[in-house]
Amino acid sequence: MSVSRPRIPFTYDDYKSLPESTERRYELLAGDLFMVPAPTTRHQRICQNIEYILVGYVRRTQRGQVLDAPVDVVLGTGTAREVVQPDILFVTAERAEIVTLAEVVGCPDLVIEVLSPGTEERDTNYKKTLYARHGAGEYWIVDPPTRTLERYVLGADGFGAPQRLPADAIFTSPLFPDLIFECREIFAP
Repeated sequence: MSVSRPRIPFTYDDYKSLPESTERRYELLAGDLFMVPAPTTRHQRICQNIEYILVGYVRRTQRGQVLDAPVDVVLGTGTAREVVQPDILFVTAERAEIVTLAEVVGCPDLVIEVLSPGTEERDTNYKKTLYARHGAGEYWIVDPPTRTLERYVLGADGFGAPQRLPADAIFTSPLFPDLIFECREIFAP
């Protein structure tokens, strides 16, 4: 006779009670706790390249701030709170109050995920919907094997069809006026 176990969802308080760790990162999605595997060196280089481009721009223009993982982004309130740790995020200067010492409370204006085999399904499905639901103006998914960047822009019905940019494309975004770069820069070794 098998005993069925009730599904008891993890809460935000459960998440916050986890011991701090420099080796492990976690996300809380729909009451489930997920360990995020350590990224590969290729993944890290791509993140560094994107950050270099965005941080340089933000420092020149004072338009906001760029943060990278690990940083908790808390979406929702009460028992419906979820916690994600995007690879890179941007919050405009006008919304700087959502960035606290401990975490980002609310959805960033831009969220960037660099795909990894262990997170690809969540990043391209659940988290994309989550970010749209909470108002991310843009969501970029970077795919290292295909050397593409998919840019999703929030509309009235969520994210529209992505702008799929290959490595030889020129990138621009209304979120970053006057910022132009070749996508190949983010895939540079």
